[in-house]
Amino acid sequence: MRKVLVLEDEENIRSFVVINLKRAGYQTVEAGTGEEALEAVRDNPDIKVALLDIMLPGIDGFEVCRRLRAMDNRIGIIMLTARTQEMDKVTGLMTGADDYVTKPFSPAELTARVDALYRRTGGDEAAVSPDEISDPPFLLNTRNRTLEKNGQRVKLTQVEYSIVKLFMENPGKALSREEILDTVWGKDYFGELKIVDVNIRRLRIKIEDNAQKPTFVNTVWGYGYKWGS
Repeated sequence: MRKVLVLEDEENIRSFVVINLKRAGYQTVEAGTGEEALEAVRDNPDIKVALLDIMLPGIDGFEVCRRLRAMDNRIGIIMLTARTQEMDKVTGLMTGADDYVTKPFSPAELTARVDALYRRTGGDEAAVSPDEISDPPFLLNTRNRTLEKNGQRVKLTQVEYSIVKLFMENPGKALSREEILDTVWGKDYFGELKIVDVNIRRLRIKIEDNAQKPTFVNTVWGYGYKWGS
């Protein structure tokens, strides 16, 4: 059973989300506070995707996101927020979220976002690629979905892993933002291109020797990004 955490303190919104996810074939685990959400994830290690409201009593959704990332980098995280400010979206992504949905949202949009992220976590994925891709100093293990740099494990989210895999499978090729978005988030993704830029920024912090002067993930101005020179 595909299991999703729904953290939302407003019961009517939570019920709306839960009903639509169940109709789409998901099993839901509900939480009304950040503390309940963290406990739910500990009790349900098979949760693949978490939907986190930002404005909560007690610890907020940003802090829950940080703590979930510290617990498990494989879980997919979508922020649910009524806010529309650009900085809130960026903050959510930089704290470790994979995506965001701004309220009000349609059931079709929410389900499509969850479907796409669930696929990114490997929940529906069959292994069709070689077990390892080597591009020193990096070694990507596609069976375990892990990345090493100089023999040291780099802790990636599953979206970050998917971006690195796309890059390492296409060394030196300029990839447009649209191509990255379609491949990593899916062609049915409703969101904005800026999510690619924020995830690239987050990825550079983790893999570059100097994130301000990247040498592995290079910007192709006005187009997208490429792996290597």
